[in-house]
Amino acid sequence: MPKLTVDGIEVEVQPGATVMQACEVAGVEIPRFCYHERLSIAGNCRMCLVEMEKAPKPIASCAMPAADNMVIKTDTNTVRKARRGVMEFLLINHPLDCPICDQGGECDLQDQAMGYGYDRSRYAENKRAVPDKNFGPLIKTFMNRCIHCTRCVRFIAEVAGAPDLGATGRGEHTEIGTYIEKAISSELSGNIVDLCPVGALTSKPYAYTARPWELRKTESIDVLDAVGANIRVDARGGEVLRVLPRLNEDVNEEWLSDKSRYSVDGLKKKRLDRPYVRRLGKLTEASWEEALSIVADRLTGTDPRKMAALVGDLVDAESIFALKGLMESLGVSNLDSRLDGAKIGEGARAGYLFNSTIAGIDEADAILIVGSNPRWEAPLVNARIRKRYLTGKAKIAVIGEKLDLTYKFDHLGDDTGLLQNIADGRHPFAEVLKGAQRPMIIIGSGVAARADGAAQMAAARAVADNLGLIKDGWNGFNVLHTAASRVGALDLGFLPKSGARDTAAILDGASKGEIELVFLLGADGIDTSKLGEKTLVIYQGHHGDAGAARADIILPGAAYTEKNGTYVNLEGRAQRAKMAVFPPGQAREDWKILRALSGTIARPLPFDTLEQLRGKMAEASATFRTIGAVTPGAWGSFGTTGPLNPGGYSSPVSDFYLTCVVSRASETMAKCSTLFIHGQQPDDLLERTGTYG
Repeated sequence: MPKLTVDGIEVEVQPGATVMQACEVAGVEIPRFCYHERLSIAGNCRMCLVEMEKAPKPIASCAMPAADNMVIKTDTNTVRKARRGVMEFLLINHPLDCPICDQGGECDLQDQAMGYGYDRSRYAENKRAVPDKNFGPLIKTFMNRCIHCTRCVRFIAEVAGAPDLGATGRGEHTEIGTYIEKAISSELSGNIVDLCPVGALTSKPYAYTARPWELRKTESIDVLDAVGANIRVDARGGEVLRVLPRLNEDVNEEWLSDKSRYSVDGLKKKRLDRPYVRRLGKLTEASWEEALSIVADRLTGTDPRKMAALVGDLVDAESIFALKGLMESLGVSNLDSRLDGAKIGEGARAGYLFNSTIAGIDEADAILIVGSNPRWEAPLVNARIRKRYLTGKAKIAVIGEKLDLTYKFDHLGDDTGLLQNIADGRHPFAEVLKGAQRPMIIIGSGVAARADGAAQMAAARAVADNLGLIKDGWNGFNVLHTAASRVGALDLGFLPKSGARDTAAILDGASKGEIELVFLLGADGIDTSKLGEKTLVIYQGHHGDAGAARADIILPGAAYTEKNGTYVNLEGRAQRAKMAVFPPGQAREDWKILRALSGTIARPLPFDTLEQLRGKMAEASATFRTIGAVTPGAWGSFGTTGPLNPGGYSSPVSDFYLTCVVSRASETMAKCSTLFIHGQQPDDLLERTGTYG
């Protein structure tokens, strides 16, 4: 490994490391604009100049490989003069609009100018002017501020895999744009706002809304998919204004999907902020005491065999555990959290986890994707797969729809029989999996939700067993969930007991009058038309979506930014979301509502505080004893061997931007859906004459 000296400190670095990385090992921070750890090296900005012994001039430390016996100096007069010169060049054409720039207070250029800037300019010519671009409903551009670091170009091309951006022109005429004016069509496009070191790219929905020092920052967890991305929620007063990613190398690295980032405006629309009771066919306001009293009377006055409870996709584990305890105290066994009808949860825990872990994708050398569109179901998982693909060390194949997943793959077909052929070793890709050191199969949640879902899962298990996907230190069987609550609910056993009804049977029973009461905890992803007129529907949730529209009694709950809750991501990693703002109006945290309801029916749940509740959860499932780390599942039997129905696979996500109650209430997501999914242009996106793709 190369050894070199940085400012008199001898350091040793990995082969292939750059001089900049060697300086960081020595504890010396090098200023930079174009360099980013997760992107290719461009060497554009020259801000990272350092002095190397025997070199005729300063070198760009980001692009120079570290070598033995190098002597680097980072704080000499020559280095300081060079950096000041670079900064003077950068500021020649930069507009002096810091007071109105959304990047103000979070700007790398501001920070570096404090150290290397000059209080006047020697440049007398006119500044150049660059027209702003229209990148769609999410990215706002001020191209006069652009310093051509090309971070956005490299991110879109390398990480997002949608090469929409590039540089045209030369010298002072260089412009960053989309060649032909169009919206940036990537589910990860918002990350270029974080990457931009100046104010050239900012968030369009957040524009001119707040200054960073006005915001209260809360570290939390995203729940709009099952990845469990680590986020920071920025709020002012009682309103969430923006969501940004937090660094977590094992989950989301430092990226975030556009839906998770921009759908926050849906948190303040269509909200349920007070209890409602249906009287004479119309929902009318009620007090908490009245609503809980009516619910208690109906719960205690209905045959437990004719009651059921369903849990939605955004519900925290504490609320699921509380509802399960409440229903069991009443003798209700018709419970389900699998609103899509997935045939999972009844068998080994490893049968419904992403066992390889998200970070484990970086080690995979053969990946088989079955019946899934990871680009829409879990964009951050798809970005990991693309990252592995770019190394050239993984062979990827897909059974299902032929889609643009941002990387090349072998499309094996869309026939369900292919899975069984691979399991039996009768398909060429079986040899690829068998010969791989780290083989992996990814089963989409839509596969388990098929009518033959149990047989599909059994066939997938056969692939894992027969082709060596399970070995010491490696489990290559993975299920790609789309619901944030799913794994936590399965770990807590929110499933129908033997002989009880699952989701489909509950809805069927309600339509026939056999189920008289259904308790919906944030459950909107069901066919509410099957809930018969004589069925009493109690809805507890935070948005006026499908469940609330059919409800006879509404108990207003809290959204994920308004409560302290635990969520288990698709890997089996328990993580904590934290309250950033208080619920609106009379809405309350869900577990508190259920605890109060249990007291009203004289069957109090065995906890009074959140800490006590979490202690009971830890007793019920080992998953909740360790926060932030994956709790592995033991390999065993799951699924039911049987014939696979003919026909192709389909993803459960038909519109990436409108998958849950929060995103469906978001005006920004509605614009994205109109533009990117339906190919139409919302009127307010026509910012100037002309059209874009």
